Amino acid sequence: MLLLRGKLKLKLKLLQKMRSVSDPPPHPPGAELQNRRPGGLAHSEEADRLEFQLSQNVINLEALQHIARNGLSHGGEQRATIWKQLFLGYLPVERDAWERELAGNRSRYAELKDELLAQILQSESSRTKGEASTSNKQPAKNDDDGLLSRREVFNGNHPLNLGNGGVWHQFFKDAEIAEQIDRDLLRTHPDIDFFSVGFPCSEKHRDAMRNILLLFAKLNPAIGYVQGMNEVLAPLYYVFRTQADEQNASNAEADSFGCFVRLLSGSVDHFCQQLDNSSVGIHSTLSRLSELLKANDEDLWHHLENTKVNPQFYAFRWITLLLTQEFKFHSIMRIWDCLLSNPCGVQEMLLRVCCAMLLCVKHELLNGDFASNLELLQHYPEIDLETLLDIACHLIPCSPTHLLHC
Repeated sequence: MLLLRGKLKLKLKLLQKMRSVSDPPPHPPGAELQNRRPGGLAHSEEADRLEFQLSQNVINLEALQHIARNGLSHGGEQRATIWKQLFLGYLPVERDAWERELAGNRSRYAELKDELLAQILQSESSRTKGEASTSNKQPAKNDDDGLLSRREVFNGNHPLNLGNGGVWHQFFKDAEIAEQIDRDLLRTHPDIDFFSVGFPCSEKHRDAMRNILLLFAKLNPAIGYVQGMNEVLAPLYYVFRTQADEQNASNAEADSFGCFVRLLSGSVDHFCQQLDNSSVGIHSTLSRLSELLKANDEDLWHHLENTKVNPQFYAFRWITLLLTQEFKFHSIMRIWDCLLSNPCGVQEMLLRVCCAMLLCVKHELLNGDFASNLELLQHYPEIDLETLLDIACHLIPCSPTHLLHC
């Protein structure tokens, strides 16, 4: 443990020196991911190793995890394959089963979509067309007496009956969720062409993401849709939709849904307010982060405790949104390579990265008060990504039960 602590201090000193000198000109988006390879691994060598592992009849997950941990700089096709078909458990490790499993998963998604979303989408379409044509229509008359024909409406189906069991209650609830999702999707990475309102096909992308989030809310009524889920979905859908393989890209909606459900399965309790104070709730996770920091830097932990900079003030968003709001979009891809490739799971590695984020700005935090530190952590500065992830992988576990093998 002393040896690990010594190595960690050395890495932190190196980072502080790097931050103290004048910064070089900024790289274009994604340049760091394309040019820097930990351990000197060349692009061609990395590509060859990935190609070899992915060509095997039975994929060696451990070997693939080791490669992915250093970042999948070679491109979206391999990243998409590795993320969805292996690390998220969307497909088995047996290559022969991939095509069958993909077809089955996509078919099941289409069935769920038809069953649960068709009524919502049809109602919205009908309402839009109806509003446009209502003014041009004459009231339909009964040929016998000139009166409007009447139809019996049961109490449960009456639009003024807003009881929980009523059809209209569910309709209005679905419409409210859909409107919230629409608002959030318009704010999802507007600086990136793929998501930008004025970019070709961006509306199709938003429609696909909307379907995914609506369907998730319908299948999980106790949780529903929570603001921020759009941010978690965005990297998945982007990676799957930008694949070179046209068949896979065209099925990005179905594949993204399957992987989104699997990704949230390990953290969905964080979105449920009723579980906040339980052993699986967000407060328990924040306590684990505090314990991890204490195990690795007690001085910094004491300072944050004394200045009342509690984890819930800054790390709640870090953890629930998987760091998607703290870093640039293309940096998120690199971080997620590390999160998804961790053999102990996304949440365990996520806590390590969050702790490393605190350690990387230790100097600023120790010299700051409550207000300045909160501002710093809620608007996290740009740092060297590879150094951050390296520190995260070499942290001392807070207890034997949380021993991680990075």
